[in-house]
Amino acid sequence: MDQPLAERLRPQNIEELLGQNKILGEQSLLRKSLENDTVPSMIFWGPPGCGKTSLAHVIQQKTKKLFVALSAVSSGVKEVKEVLADARQVKKLGQNTILFIDEIHRFNKGQQDALLGAVEDGTVTLIGATTENPGFEVNGALLSRCQLILFAPLSKEDLRTLIYSALKDHPRGLQLKDVEIEDAVVDKLIAQSEGDARFLLNQLEWIGKSLGDRKKIDEKLLEEFQYKKPLRYDKSGEEHYNLISALHKSVRGSDPDAALYWLHRMLQGGEDPRFILRRLMRMSMEDIGLADPNALLLATSAREAYDFMGIPEGLIALDELAIYLSLAPKSNSVEIAGMAADSIVKQTGTLPVPRAFRNSVTRVGKQLGYGNGYEYDHDSPGGYSAQEHLPKELAGTEIYHPKPYGKEKQLGEKLALLKQAKKERAEREKGN
Repeated sequence: MDQPLAERLRPQNIEELLGQNKILGEQSLLRKSLENDTVPSMIFWGPPGCGKTSLAHVIQQKTKKLFVALSAVSSGVKEVKEVLADARQVKKLGQNTILFIDEIHRFNKGQQDALLGAVEDGTVTLIGATTENPGFEVNGALLSRCQLILFAPLSKEDLRTLIYSALKDHPRGLQLKDVEIEDAVVDKLIAQSEGDARFLLNQLEWIGKSLGDRKKIDEKLLEEFQYKKPLRYDKSGEEHYNLISALHKSVRGSDPDAALYWLHRMLQGGEDPRFILRRLMRMSMEDIGLADPNALLLATSAREAYDFMGIPEGLIALDELAIYLSLAPKSNSVEIAGMAADSIVKQTGTLPVPRAFRNSVTRVGKQLGYGNGYEYDHDSPGGYSAQEHLPKELAGTEIYHPKPYGKEKQLGEKLALLKQAKKERAEREKGN
């Protein structure tokens, strides 16, 4: 009983595993391969405490193969190479090896590369467990040789079952059969754990060992042991990209409530406010643009305000900016126009600048006729000459298409008038 509760309650067989019915249902391929001792190389991906290591433990109990477990936190290339060398030796004797690597995302590229050949030639069956997106954290060549198994967070009902089992029913549990736990406490513990069975069991063990003569776990008692689970956030991992994506899409979707929620999820997770400011500034250009030119001005002002004020007051500037951008009219016409211009340049190459628009300040330029035919717009009626400024090969090409929203609607109306004047001039010159 010296082991932690979470370890004592580690499932010994597949029937004891909670949740994961989708991947471990009676007719699932994974369950059948486990029962037949034919599991392939796999990557287990899911949040903390959802059963990845527990399933590996069940495989260890059931398989007739040699099972070796390493932690990527404490192991390096040396340990991996030693395991692979041993696996090659026992393979010659007719014994196969399963290598389980917990937190495989912590292995660097060199460490993961060391596994590739052994997995490819069948020296080992690799099972890796990770909380991070394997698409980012696992070598692509290695990932392509493994089945990706997606674990879901444990459900509320799964966690409710676990609480009563750990407290009262399980022979390796706390065995507090005469202790009552209020329903409200159960609900709070479940909510607090966020699907993490390990965290939940650690909380229960702490409470159970500290009860003394008390026979009831109520909300007042829970407050004495309340520990807030840290928000799951990795500033360089998948959750980082998921949250900033959610913030961006909330702003684009004109949802200030969601924008504020995701923004503060990131702040509480330890994200650098300057990173968020950079992304908000990008949104002001990419998603709002000329529909509200003040958006970019406010974004630059928010950056200056944050740098001047610091934390916590400067964070109000981020909130203000997120709300403003969410409620601003949306237009991506500037971004689209830029991409269109890039595409045209790549397709047409270095077309010559029309002679009328070349720099004519030098003597040679004047001798070559640079600037001849240029009409100074300020001297034209209405301050607009309606000249075609594109190379003749691209005359009439439309790159910028304004959206009919916000300030850009007015810009679009003006552009339509300018284009009409240019069209009329072209028709006159053609007629002459």
